[in-house]
Amino acid sequence: MNQYVTGAVIKELREKNKITQSQLADSLGVSDKAISKWETGKGYPDITLLEPIAEIFHVSVTELISGTTVSNVNVSANMLRSVFYVCPVCGNVIHSMGQSVITCHGVTLKPEVAEPTDEAHKIFVERVEDEYYVRIEHEMTKSHYISFVAAMSHDRVEITKLYPEGNPEARFKISGVKKIYFYCNKHGLFELEVIKGIDDKDSSYDNTKERQELEETAKKLFG
Repeated sequence: MNQYVTGAVIKELREKNKITQSQLADSLGVSDKAISKWETGKGYPDITLLEPIAEIFHVSVTELISGTTVSNVNVSANMLRSVFYVCPVCGNVIHSMGQSVITCHGVTLKPEVAEPTDEAHKIFVERVEDEYYVRIEHEMTKSHYISFVAAMSHDRVEITKLYPEGNPEARFKISGVKKIYFYCNKHGLFELEVIKGIDDKDSSYDNTKERQELEETAKKLFG
């Protein structure tokens, strides 16, 4: 284990839960002085106490060690509130329906924040029968490429993994798709909101002025 719970985390969680040092000490079967030492950085709780400490604070051991607590408001499991985590070491992609504490290769991952597509990351969406054909105008070299494309609806997610020197394209069933995400290994996560009446036509639109004007109009009409 290359990480350990810090005194600052214990103090923060204790105060957040309105628990005194004495109360925490009694619950764990240790002395008040032991708690004080932990919180001032003069000592650490024994590893056998990590699970009991986590239970008292209503967090997981992983959250306790990482110092990152998770408050998952996506209790209805709406896929549109999904988040993606990408490991900078191996490129591993983790999808979660809510915030989580995710580690890979010893790195605690942060959820990727999606940005709107731009001129350097153009996406083309075309309807082909009952599917969306998605193509991204982007190089696919070994050092700079699109890692994955995902289509999101309220109740499902489809992910297509892409690889260097391959084609940056994917096909997804149209039914219910509201957003399309794709990940550039150098510039991060991008998103496109699929708009009815624009992206379900039998022709493609990219992130040009024309499409942006159509998006603004659609937002005014459909909220």
